[in-house]
Amino acid sequence: MELTNNVTEFILLGLSQNEQVEQACFLLFLLIYLVIVLGNFLIVITVKASQRLHTPMYFFLSVLSFVDICYASATVPKLIGDLLAKEKSISFEGCITQLFSVHIFGCTEILILTVMAYDRYVAICKPLHYMTIMNKRLCHQLVIATWLGGFVHSIVQTLLTIKLPFCGPNEIDHYFCDVYPLLKLACSDTHIVGALVIANTGMIALGCFVVLVVSYAVILITLRTQSSEGRRKALSTCASHFTVVVLLFGPCLFIYVRPSTTLPVDKVFALFYTILTPMLNPIIYTLRNEEMKNSMSKLWSKKQSFGGLK
Repeated sequence: MELTNNVTEFILLGLSQNEQVEQACFLLFLLIYLVIVLGNFLIVITVKASQRLHTPMYFFLSVLSFVDICYASATVPKLIGDLLAKEKSISFEGCITQLFSVHIFGCTEILILTVMAYDRYVAICKPLHYMTIMNKRLCHQLVIATWLGGFVHSIVQTLLTIKLPFCGPNEIDHYFCDVYPLLKLACSDTHIVGALVIANTGMIALGCFVVLVVSYAVILITLRTQSSEGRRKALSTCASHFTVVVLLFGPCLFIYVRPSTTLPVDKVFALFYTILTPMLNPIIYTLRNEEMKNSMSKLWSKKQSFGGLK
């Protein structure tokens, strides 16, 4: 007997059912979302406007910032609205769209961070050939490849989920639609789908993490032969990148590199890679980067000068 999909909408239980906690979270996440959008947008504008920042490293950073805005926008506006709403519902189509959006931007972010690690590897380990290897054409090709990779990954996740029958219940113990919470609601055997999800999401995250760790191990070995000043500058840049990697990959690996089960703590870990990492990226990359801070100061000074001429 073939099971049919009787569910037209899902109820998102969110982070808490306590009204006072929800009100406090509303203000907190509204502030965080503003920081995410404004901070990352400022990086994109600064990189585009400053001639000194027209290098592969800052080009990839501006792409990362754009992806962060999109990534956070896939979940945070809905979360903020639900914190004040009586009915925290989302249509079946809206749920699938959110799932697709979260995974395309999340996977693209992971791949961009991997590309950024490769960029640092070339810059530190092959400095004389850096501009030849990391030419403009290759940089654009790498960015296109990350978006294509994110799209393929996300379409696989979406197709695996959309074919499942949902007969009820329809309550998702999460603040956004993700694969594992939806597998829990499916009224059919999901072991094969769960294994495919691990192979798709988990292996991409684990594979990229291994590549990142190996690249940083090679970088650290190479830095031993450089001057103390060159070592300090390189370590400062790499430390910023590695901080972002740990914040993103740690929770992501915890959730996706395991059997397809859901735990109450999952939505807390999901906050790290869907909200906190996009918020901290601009802070980490600007506070630890003198060039970025100087370029932002000059951009602000120019804006003030133009404002004074009006």
